[in-house]
Amino acid sequence: MKQKIIEEYEVNSSTMFIQPVEYGSKIYSQIYETDGEFLSPYKPFDIIKHSCEYYLADYQSRRRATKDLTNYTRKVPIAIEPSNDIFFFPTASPESSVCMWFSLSQIENHLPAPGAKTKVLFQNKQSLLFDVPFATFNNQMERTSHVKAKFLQRLERKGNKKTFYLINRPKLGKASETQREYTNHSKTPNPK
Repeated sequence: MKQKIIEEYEVNSSTMFIQPVEYGSKIYSQIYETDGEFLSPYKPFDIIKHSCEYYLADYQSRRRATKDLTNYTRKVPIAIEPSNDIFFFPTASPESSVCMWFSLSQIENHLPAPGAKTKVLFQNKQSLLFDVPFATFNNQMERTSHVKAKFLQRLERKGNKKTFYLINRPKLGKASETQREYTNHSKTPNPK
């Protein structure tokens, strides 16, 4: 499959992972979606930061929110767009030239592999081997699951259910809406 070179990219519900690749003397991003691959002239960390901004938040705010919620300070998972289940985790320090970013929702399973590697089975049934120790990968998945659970707990805390819509943004074509319920945190005064 020929990969498409793109200038701008925002992670979305189809993004599986982003890995750094050397392209000449620069670090580019190899982006894998459920049905395609792309090459971007930006580093993976730059794409993650840009994606946060695309969904109306900045990376530092998302990082701070995760830290406040969990006390994680290193290799912090990022809730890029939690209402659309877009939670990503880094495999190393985000500034590292070897750091990859994975979407929690796209991973079906992960297993240890020989040579301190991890075999990842994605939701689209694609299986790939990564040069990341299983303990590191597993820890990052658990931390990201914890962030997601804490976020959902916040939504359910008050028991005041409302309806909202998740916008599914396919690469081409029309966006579709999925109806979900969530808990409203605001206190509504009781009429007297």
